[in-house]
Amino acid sequence: MARRITIVGAGIAGLATAVGLQRRGDEITVVERRADTSPGAGISIWPNALAALDFLGIGDAVRAAGGRITAGAVRWHDGSWLRRPAPERIVNALGEPLVVVRRSVLRDILTEALAPGTVEYGRTVDELTTTTDGVRLQFSDGTVRTADAVIGADGIHSVVARHLNGPLRERYTGYTAWRGVASFAMDPVLSGVTLGPGVETGHVPMGPELTYWFTTERVPEGRRAPDGELDYLRDKRAQWADPIPAILAATAPENVLRDDLYDRRPARHWARGPVVLVGDAAHPMRPHLGQGGCQGLEDAAILAACIDQSADLPSAFARFVAVRRPRVKPLVRESARVGQVLNVRPDFLGAAISRATVLIPEPLLMRHMASIAGRSAFALPPPQSR
Repeated sequence: MARRITIVGAGIAGLATAVGLQRRGDEITVVERRADTSPGAGISIWPNALAALDFLGIGDAVRAAGGRITAGAVRWHDGSWLRRPAPERIVNALGEPLVVVRRSVLRDILTEALAPGTVEYGRTVDELTTTTDGVRLQFSDGTVRTADAVIGADGIHSVVARHLNGPLRERYTGYTAWRGVASFAMDPVLSGVTLGPGVETGHVPMGPELTYWFTTERVPEGRRAPDGELDYLRDKRAQWADPIPAILAATAPENVLRDDLYDRRPARHWARGPVVLVGDAAHPMRPHLGQGGCQGLEDAAILAACIDQSADLPSAFARFVAVRRPRVKPLVRESARVGQVLNVRPDFLGAAISRATVLIPEPLLMRHMASIAGRSAFALPPPQSR
Protein backbone atom coordinates (compact mmCIF):
# COMPACT_ATOMS: atom_id res chain seq x y z
CA MET A 1 0.00 0.00 0.00
CA ALA A 2 1.37 3.42 -1.00
CA ARG A 3 2.38 5.66 1.90
CA ARG A 4 1.13 9.25 1.95
CA ILE A 5 4.12 11.59 2.34
CA THR A 6 3.84 15.37 2.38
CA ILE A 7 6.93 17.40 1.51
CA VAL A 8 6.89 20.97 2.80
CA GLY A 9 8.82 23.20 0.39
CA ALA A 10 9.17 23.10 -3.40
CA GLY A 11 12.75 24.27 -3.67
CA ILE A 12 15.53 22.17 -5.17
CA ALA A 13 15.78 19.75 -2.23
CA GLY A 14 12.02 19.33 -1.90
CA LEU A 15 11.36 18.66 -5.58
CA ALA A 16 14.32 16.28 -5.89
CA THR A 17 13.14 14.38 -2.81
CA ALA A 18 9.69 14.13 -4.36
CA VAL A 19 11.19 12.68 -7.57
CA GLY A 20 13.13 10.07 -5.62
CA LEU A 21 10.18 8.94 -3.49
CA GLN A 22 7.42 9.11 -6.09
CA ARG A 23 9.40 6.81 -8.36
CA ARG A 24 9.41 4.29 -5.51
CA GLY A 25 5.63 4.15 -5.44
CA ASP A 26 4.80 6.45 -2.55
CA GLU A 27 1.91 8.94 -2.74
CA ILE A 28 3.73 12.29 -2.69
CA THR A 29 2.34 15.79 -2.23
CA VAL A 30 4.58 18.86 -2.20
CA VAL A 31 3.18 22.02 -0.62
CA GLU A 32 4.83 25.40 -1.22
CA ARG A 33 3.82 28.69 0.38
CA ARG A 34 4.98 30.81 -2.56
CA ALA A 35 2.78 31.22 -5.57
CA ASP A 36 5.67 32.96 -7.37
CA THR A 37 7.66 30.86 -9.81
CA SER A 38 10.08 33.53 -11.04
CA PRO A 39 13.10 32.44 -13.12
CA GLY A 40 15.64 33.13 -10.37
CA ALA A 41 19.35 33.25 -11.06
CA GLY A 42 21.72 30.34 -11.64
CA ILE A 43 22.99 27.36 -9.69
CA SER A 44 26.22 25.39 -10.01
CA ILE A 45 25.72 21.63 -10.05
CA TRP A 46 29.01 20.05 -9.07
CA PRO A 47 29.87 16.44 -10.00
CA ASN A 48 28.80 15.09 -6.59
CA ALA A 49 25.32 16.49 -7.18
CA LEU A 50 25.28 15.23 -10.78
CA ALA A 51 25.95 11.76 -9.39
CA ALA A 52 22.97 12.19 -7.05
CA LEU A 53 20.81 13.33 -9.98
CA ASP A 54 21.95 10.25 -11.93
CA PHE A 55 20.64 8.10 -9.07
CA LEU A 56 17.34 9.97 -9.31
CA GLY A 57 17.25 9.36 -13.08
CA ILE A 58 17.53 12.96 -14.33
CA GLY A 59 21.28 13.68 -14.46
CA ASP A 60 21.52 13.73 -18.25
CA ALA A 61 18.59 16.14 -18.58
CA VAL A 62 20.37 18.59 -16.29
CA ARG A 63 23.68 18.21 -18.13
CA ALA A 64 21.97 18.97 -21.43
CA ALA A 65 20.33 22.11 -20.05
CA GLY A 66 23.36 24.03 -18.79
CA GLY A 67 26.84 25.30 -19.45
CA ARG A 68 29.86 23.16 -18.55
CA ILE A 69 32.84 24.43 -16.58
CA THR A 70 36.08 22.46 -16.91
CA ALA A 71 38.69 24.68 -15.21
CA GLY A 72 37.80 27.49 -12.80
CA ALA A 73 40.20 30.41 -12.39
CA VAL A 74 40.85 32.86 -9.54
CA ARG A 75 41.95 36.44 -10.22
CA TRP A 76 42.43 39.65 -8.28
CA HIS A 77 40.20 42.57 -9.22
CA ASP A 78 43.02 44.24 -11.20
CA GLY A 79 43.12 41.23 -13.52
CA SER A 80 46.23 39.58 -12.08
CA TRP A 81 46.02 35.81 -11.76
CA LEU A 82 45.89 34.20 -8.34
CA ARG A 83 45.35 30.75 -9.81
CA ARG A 84 45.48 29.99 -13.53
CA PRO A 85 44.61 26.32 -13.77
CA ALA A 86 45.00 23.78 -16.55
CA PRO A 87 42.03 23.68 -18.97
CA GLU A 88 40.65 20.31 -17.79
CA ARG A 89 41.37 20.87 -14.10
CA ILE A 90 37.85 20.11 -12.84
CA VAL A 91 37.32 17.14 -15.13
CA ASN A 92 40.61 15.52 -14.15
CA ALA A 93 40.14 16.05 -10.42
CA LEU A 94 36.37 15.71 -9.96
CA GLY A 95 35.38 13.26 -12.69
CA GLU A 96 33.40 15.54 -15.00
CA PRO A 97 32.65 19.23 -15.58
CA LEU A 98 30.40 21.12 -13.23
CA VAL A 99 27.15 22.26 -14.86
CA VAL A 100 25.62 25.72 -14.44
CA VAL A 101 21.88 26.05 -15.08
CA ARG A 102 19.20 28.59 -14.39
CA ARG A 103 17.33 27.66 -11.22
CA SER A 104 14.02 27.80 -13.05
CA VAL A 105 15.32 25.31 -15.61
CA LEU A 106 16.39 22.88 -12.88
CA ARG A 107 13.06 23.41 -11.14
CA ASP A 108 11.21 22.64 -14.38
CA ILE A 109 13.23 19.45 -14.99
CA LEU A 110 12.43 18.25 -11.48
CA THR A 111 8.76 19.21 -11.72
CA GLU A 112 8.33 17.52 -15.10
CA ALA A 113 9.67 14.31 -13.56
CA LEU A 114 6.70 14.31 -11.15
CA ALA A 115 3.13 13.25 -11.74
CA PRO A 116 0.83 16.17 -12.67
CA GLY A 117 -0.68 17.87 -9.63
CA THR A 118 2.03 16.74 -7.22
CA VAL A 119 3.01 20.31 -6.32
CA GLU A 120 0.50 22.65 -4.67
CA TYR A 121 1.56 26.30 -4.63
CA GLY A 122 0.21 28.94 -2.26
CA ARG A 123 -0.11 26.47 0.65
CA THR A 124 1.40 27.63 3.96
CA VAL A 125 1.85 25.19 6.84
CA ASP A 126 1.24 26.82 10.21
CA GLU A 127 1.51 23.83 12.52
CA LEU A 128 2.42 20.15 12.64
CA THR A 129 1.25 17.60 15.17
CA THR A 130 2.59 14.06 15.40
CA THR A 131 -0.21 11.56 15.99
CA THR A 132 -0.34 7.84 16.68
CA ASP A 133 -0.70 7.07 12.98
CA GLY A 134 1.27 9.85 11.28
CA VAL A 135 1.34 13.64 11.13
CA ARG A 136 -1.41 16.26 11.12
CA LEU A 137 -0.71 19.45 9.16
CA GLN A 138 -2.70 22.63 9.66
CA PHE A 139 -2.58 25.24 6.90
CA SER A 140 -2.97 29.01 7.12
CA ASP A 141 -6.36 28.83 5.39
CA GLY A 142 -7.69 26.65 8.21
CA THR A 143 -7.63 23.38 6.30
CA VAL A 144 -6.12 20.23 7.79
CA ARG A 145 -4.36 17.30 6.14
CA THR A 146 -2.96 14.05 7.51
CA ALA A 147 0.02 12.14 6.19
CA ASP A 148 1.98 9.05 7.08
CA ALA A 149 5.14 11.16 7.13
CA VAL A 150 6.32 14.73 6.57
CA ILE A 151 9.59 15.86 5.03
CA GLY A 152 10.67 19.42 5.80
CA ALA A 153 12.38 21.01 2.80
CA ASP A 154 11.29 24.53 3.68
CA GLY A 155 14.65 26.24 3.97
CA ILE A 156 16.45 28.18 6.68
CA HIS A 157 13.17 29.54 8.10
CA SER A 158 11.72 26.03 8.26
CA VAL A 159 8.43 25.49 10.11
CA VAL A 160 9.19 21.78 10.18
CA ALA A 161 12.65 22.35 11.74
CA ARG A 162 11.03 24.42 14.49
CA HIS A 163 8.51 21.65 15.09
CA LEU A 164 11.43 19.31 15.80
CA ASN A 165 13.72 21.76 17.60
CA GLY A 166 11.78 24.68 18.99
CA PRO A 167 13.10 28.20 18.27
CA LEU A 168 16.12 28.39 15.95
CA ARG A 169 18.14 31.59 16.01
CA GLU A 170 19.14 33.05 12.66
CA ARG A 171 21.91 35.64 12.35
CA TYR A 172 22.94 38.07 9.66
CA THR A 173 26.38 37.13 8.38
CA GLY A 174 27.42 40.76 7.88
CA TYR A 175 27.35 40.69 4.09
CA THR A 176 24.85 40.60 1.28
CA ALA A 177 24.81 38.87 -2.10
CA TRP A 178 23.68 39.93 -5.54
CA ARG A 179 23.01 37.34 -8.24
CA GLY A 180 22.21 37.87 -11.88
CA VAL A 181 22.12 36.51 -15.40
CA ALA A 182 23.72 38.47 -18.25
CA SER A 183 23.21 38.16 -22.00
CA PHE A 184 26.94 37.77 -22.39
CA ALA A 185 29.11 35.09 -24.00
CA MET A 186 32.03 34.87 -21.61
CA ASP A 187 35.46 33.52 -22.46
CA PRO A 188 35.54 30.12 -20.67
CA VAL A 189 39.17 30.76 -19.70
CA LEU A 190 37.96 33.53 -17.37
CA SER A 191 35.19 31.53 -15.73
CA GLY A 192 35.68 31.34 -12.00
CA VAL A 193 36.08 33.92 -9.25
CA THR A 194 37.46 37.45 -9.05
CA LEU A 195 38.38 38.73 -5.58
CA GLY A 196 38.79 42.14 -4.01
CA PRO A 197 39.11 43.38 -0.42
CA GLY A 198 35.97 42.09 1.29
CA VAL A 199 34.40 41.20 -2.07
CA GLU A 200 33.93 37.92 -3.93
CA THR A 201 32.57 37.88 -7.49
CA GLY A 202 31.86 34.72 -9.43
CA HIS A 203 31.17 34.49 -13.17
CA VAL A 204 30.53 31.33 -15.18
CA PRO A 205 29.01 30.54 -18.59
CA MET A 206 25.44 29.28 -18.44
CA GLY A 207 25.30 28.00 -22.01
CA PRO A 208 26.74 29.72 -25.09
CA GLU A 209 25.01 33.11 -24.76
CA LEU A 210 24.41 33.60 -21.03
CA THR A 211 26.61 34.20 -18.01
CA TYR A 212 25.60 33.61 -14.41
CA TRP A 213 27.28 35.92 -11.91
CA PHE A 214 27.19 36.69 -8.20
CA THR A 215 28.96 39.15 -5.95
CA THR A 216 29.10 39.69 -2.19
CA GLU A 217 29.94 42.72 -0.09
CA ARG A 218 29.92 43.78 3.57
CA VAL A 219 26.99 46.13 4.16
CA PRO A 220 24.56 46.77 7.04
CA GLU A 221 21.57 44.46 7.20
CA GLY A 222 18.53 45.55 5.24
CA ARG A 223 20.24 48.23 3.16
CA ARG A 224 19.11 48.80 -0.41
CA ALA A 225 20.71 50.88 -3.18
CA PRO A 226 18.58 54.03 -3.63
CA ASP A 227 19.28 54.27 -7.37
CA GLY A 228 18.90 50.58 -8.08
CA GLU A 229 21.03 47.54 -7.34
CA LEU A 230 22.47 47.16 -10.83
CA ASP A 231 23.56 50.81 -11.11
CA TYR A 232 25.20 50.48 -7.70
CA LEU A 233 27.19 47.43 -8.79
CA ARG A 234 28.16 48.93 -12.13
CA ASP A 235 29.58 51.93 -10.30
CA LYS A 236 31.36 49.88 -7.61
CA ARG A 237 32.92 47.45 -10.12
CA ALA A 238 33.60 49.98 -12.91
CA GLN A 239 37.40 49.82 -12.42
CA TRP A 240 37.60 46.06 -12.11
CA ALA A 241 39.21 44.07 -14.89
CA ASP A 242 37.04 42.56 -17.60
CA PRO A 243 34.86 40.61 -17.79
CA ILE A 244 33.19 42.11 -14.68
CA PRO A 245 32.17 45.53 -16.10
CA ALA A 246 31.10 43.93 -19.39
CA ILE A 247 28.99 41.31 -17.63
CA LEU A 248 27.20 43.94 -15.54
CA ALA A 249 26.67 46.10 -18.63
CA ALA A 250 24.97 43.14 -20.33
CA THR A 251 22.64 42.46 -17.38
CA ALA A 252 19.05 43.72 -17.33
CA PRO A 253 17.83 45.19 -14.01
CA GLU A 254 15.00 42.66 -13.80
CA ASN A 255 17.57 39.85 -13.85
CA VAL A 256 19.27 40.98 -10.62
CA LEU A 257 18.42 39.57 -7.20
CA ARG A 258 19.72 40.86 -3.87
CA ASP A 259 19.55 38.89 -0.62
CA ASP A 260 21.13 39.53 2.74
CA LEU A 261 22.87 36.31 3.80
CA TYR A 262 21.71 34.68 6.99
CA ASP A 263 23.10 31.76 8.88
CA ARG A 264 22.09 29.48 11.71
CA ARG A 265 23.52 26.38 13.25
CA PRO A 266 22.39 23.09 11.72
CA ALA A 267 19.27 21.83 13.43
CA ARG A 268 20.05 19.66 16.45
CA HIS A 269 17.26 17.25 15.54
CA TRP A 270 16.89 16.32 11.88
CA ALA A 271 14.32 13.60 12.45
CA ARG A 272 11.87 12.29 14.98
CA GLY A 273 9.47 9.49 14.21
CA PRO A 274 7.64 10.21 10.94
CA VAL A 275 9.20 13.67 10.40
CA VAL A 276 12.57 14.43 8.77
CA LEU A 277 14.44 17.47 7.43
CA VAL A 278 16.41 17.85 4.20
CA GLY A 279 18.41 20.64 2.60
CA ASP A 280 18.64 24.06 4.24
CA ALA A 281 15.94 23.14 6.72
CA ALA A 282 18.42 20.72 8.31
CA HIS A 283 21.80 22.27 7.48
CA PRO A 284 21.81 25.82 6.04
CA MET A 285 25.13 26.60 4.41
CA ARG A 286 26.83 29.78 3.25
CA PRO A 287 27.37 29.87 -0.52
CA HIS A 288 31.18 29.91 -0.71
CA LEU A 289 31.71 26.22 -1.53
CA GLY A 290 28.83 26.12 -4.01
CA GLN A 291 27.37 23.17 -2.09
CA GLY A 292 24.09 24.40 -0.61
CA GLY A 293 21.86 23.16 -3.42
CA CYS A 294 24.22 20.29 -4.18
CA GLN A 295 23.92 18.91 -0.66
CA GLY A 296 20.14 19.20 -0.95
CA LEU A 297 20.33 16.98 -4.03
CA GLU A 298 22.54 14.52 -2.18
CA ASP A 299 19.98 14.51 0.65
CA ALA A 300 17.20 13.61 -1.80
CA ALA A 301 19.09 10.67 -3.25
CA ILE A 302 20.33 9.33 0.09
CA LEU A 303 16.87 9.59 1.67
CA ALA A 304 15.41 7.56 -1.21
CA ALA A 305 18.15 4.94 -0.77
CA CYS A 306 17.56 4.77 2.99
CA ILE A 307 13.83 4.23 2.42
CA ASP A 308 14.68 1.40 -0.01
CA GLN A 309 16.83 -0.23 2.67
CA SER A 310 14.54 0.20 5.70
CA ALA A 311 11.49 -1.59 7.00
CA ASP A 312 9.55 1.58 7.83
CA LEU A 313 9.78 5.33 7.39
CA PRO A 314 10.92 6.29 10.92
CA SER A 315 13.79 3.79 10.64
CA ALA A 316 14.67 5.16 7.20
CA PHE A 317 14.68 8.71 8.52
CA ALA A 318 16.96 7.78 11.44
CA ARG A 319 19.30 5.99 9.03
CA PHE A 320 19.34 9.04 6.77
CA VAL A 321 20.44 11.28 9.64
CA ALA A 322 23.19 8.86 10.66
CA VAL A 323 24.55 8.78 7.10
CA ARG A 324 24.25 12.47 6.25
CA ARG A 325 25.45 14.27 9.39
CA PRO A 326 29.12 13.24 9.04
CA ARG A 327 29.12 14.30 5.38
CA VAL A 328 27.43 17.69 5.83
CA LYS A 329 28.85 18.93 9.14
CA PRO A 330 32.40 19.75 7.89
CA LEU A 331 31.02 21.41 4.75
CA VAL A 332 28.82 23.76 6.79
CA ARG A 333 31.81 24.62 8.97
CA GLU A 334 34.20 25.16 6.06
CA SER A 335 31.79 27.32 4.04
CA ALA A 336 31.36 29.56 7.10
CA ARG A 337 35.14 29.81 7.54
CA VAL A 338 35.64 30.82 3.91
CA GLY A 339 33.05 33.55 4.31
CA GLN A 340 34.74 34.82 7.45
CA VAL A 341 38.13 34.93 5.74
CA LEU A 342 36.81 36.74 2.68
CA ASN A 343 35.14 39.33 4.88
CA VAL A 344 37.76 39.77 7.60
CA ARG A 345 38.47 43.31 8.74
CA PRO A 346 40.43 45.47 8.13
CA ASP A 347 40.37 45.26 4.34
CA PHE A 348 44.15 45.07 3.92
CA LEU A 349 44.27 41.98 6.13
CA GLY A 350 41.45 40.31 4.22
CA ALA A 351 43.16 41.15 0.94
CA ALA A 352 46.44 39.65 2.15
CA ILE A 353 44.73 36.44 3.25
CA SER A 354 42.78 36.13 -0.02
CA ARG A 355 45.88 36.65 -2.14
CA ALA A 356 47.79 34.14 -0.05
CA THR A 357 45.52 31.33 -1.26
CA VAL A 358 47.80 31.10 -4.29
CA LEU A 359 50.36 29.47 -1.98
CA ILE A 360 48.21 26.35 -1.59
CA PRO A 361 49.69 23.69 -3.92
CA GLU A 362 47.35 22.84 -6.78
CA PRO A 363 47.39 19.04 -6.18
CA LEU A 364 46.52 19.53 -2.51
CA LEU A 365 43.72 21.96 -3.37
CA MET A 366 42.19 19.67 -5.96
CA ARG A 367 42.35 16.62 -3.71
CA HIS A 368 40.43 18.61 -1.15
CA MET A 369 37.91 19.77 -3.75
CA ALA A 370 37.44 16.17 -4.89
CA SER A 371 36.54 15.16 -1.33
CA ILE A 372 33.85 17.84 -1.34
CA ALA A 373 32.51 17.93 -4.88
CA GLY A 374 33.92 15.03 -6.90
CA ARG A 375 31.65 12.30 -8.29
CA SER A 376 33.16 9.89 -5.78
CA ALA A 377 32.23 12.24 -2.90
CA PHE A 378 28.62 11.13 -3.37
CA ALA A 379 28.26 7.67 -1.88
CA LEU A 380 25.12 5.66 -1.32
CA PRO A 381 24.74 4.09 2.13
CA PRO A 382 25.87 0.46 2.29
CA PRO A 383 23.01 -2.06 2.26
CA GLN A 384 21.75 -3.20 5.64
CA SER A 385 19.68 -6.22 6.51
CA ARG A 386 16.05 -5.54 7.32
